[in-house]
Amino acid sequence: MTKPVIEARNLDLTFQTNDGPVHALKGVSLDIGKGEFVSFIGPSGCGKTTFLRAIAALEHPTAGTLTVNGMTPDEARRERAYGYVFQAAGLYPWRTIAGNIKLPLEIMGFQKSEQDKRVADVLKLVDLDGFGKKFPWQLSGGMQQRASIARALAFDADILLMDEPFGALDEIVRDHLNEQLLALWARTEKTIGFVTHSIPEAVYLSTKIVVMSPRPGRITDVIESTLPRERPLDIRDTPEFLKLAHRVREGLRAGHAYDD
Repeated sequence: MTKPVIEARNLDLTFQTNDGPVHALKGVSLDIGKGEFVSFIGPSGCGKTTFLRAIAALEHPTAGTLTVNGMTPDEARRERAYGYVFQAAGLYPWRTIAGNIKLPLEIMGFQKSEQDKRVADVLKLVDLDGFGKKFPWQLSGGMQQRASIARALAFDADILLMDEPFGALDEIVRDHLNEQLLALWARTEKTIGFVTHSIPEAVYLSTKIVVMSPRPGRITDVIESTLPRERPLDIRDTPEFLKLAHRVREGLRAGHAYDD
């Protein structure tokens, strides 16, 4: 069996605040294999984003172990093992779309010719070919978020971490971007960790769905998807999809039954 790309064992994370300690994660153990699309779903404050940020070395666990490509998260960050897409696109308004995508490449010291090639490649990948000279304010919200994904893909990390990237978009745009993200995943074979509040989104996108309880965040269920890799949007009307969605919903309900 190949070693997991991301491996967590008995992970705890406690924030110290003025009002006392906040237990964000408790006893989290999870394996994520190469090329998997793993969604994290649970109520607000359940530690979904905290876990993603711990993988990215933006938060540091207080107990347990966490490895990314066999390294500590800090080592993985220095090795540029992942790209990170935040809830907001976070594009600099004074830079063109190409300029925004180039930013991490500039920081990493890539040659200008290589920067230009990579920008052109990822713009095609997210269907924004021809928009490199536009500014963020000239693009719709969905297009801005695609530019943000392109920026995270520009240095070609094997892992893509996405923190509820489509949460602020309307349902029609969100459906379209879900389809595009699945196509992107199929083309690139990245390992994706994806935070969402949407049961249909989690079921539609994922090979594995991780259901989490209210704080302190625990894993209440890990659901392996039985859906085929090719997923038209109307798959959401099939009995198999509805069965998976029902199990996610039951897992969320079970999480609320935990006592601290």
